[in-house]
Amino acid sequence: MSSIPFDLSRIRAFVLDMDGVVSATVSPIGPDGMPMRTVNVKDGYAMQYAVKCGYTLAVISGGASEAMTQRFRQLGASHIYMRVSDKAAQLEVLCREAGIRPEEIAYIGDDIPDIPIMKLVALPCAPADAAPEVKSVATYISLCDGGYGVVRDVIEQTLRANGQWSLSEGFGW
Repeated sequence: MSSIPFDLSRIRAFVLDMDGVVSATVSPIGPDGMPMRTVNVKDGYAMQYAVKCGYTLAVISGGASEAMTQRFRQLGASHIYMRVSDKAAQLEVLCREAGIRPEEIAYIGDDIPDIPIMKLVALPCAPADAAPEVKSVATYISLCDGGYGVVRDVIEQTLRANGQWSLSEGFGW
C-alpha cells in the first residue's frame, strides 16, 4: 500500500530536479572548482526500471553537469534540460515534446526554484530535507533526503500501486 495520498494510476511521467533530489545537497568541490555530485544507485535502478515500464523520465535542473547528463541518458531519461532558469516554462516544452500533460506528472523538487513547476503538476513531491516553502506545496514529502533514496521512494510506490514493481522482471539492468 502506498503512503502517497494520490491516485498513482494517473502518473505517466517522472520529472526530477537534479541537485538536492538526485544528488545530495552537499557536494564536494573538485580541483576544477565544479561540484562533484554523488548518486544513489537504488534511485538509478528505479529510474531505469520506470523507463522499462513505459514511463517518461525527464530532468529539469537549474544546475549543469556533463557527468550527470551522461548518467541520466544511461538510465533512459528521454528529456534532460540543464541550466534552466524558468522551470515552469520548460515544463511546457517538455509536455509538448514528450506528449504528456502536467496532470500526468510526478515532480520531485527540493528548493525555491521548484515551487512554480510543483504548482503545475499532478503530484508534487519533496525529499525530507527540502526547504520548508517546498514542503508546503508538496502533496507528498518522502522520509528520504535528497540523494538518499527519494527518487526510489516515489517511483517504487507508484509502480507498486500500479502492479508494475516485479521482482522477476526487475533483474538485468
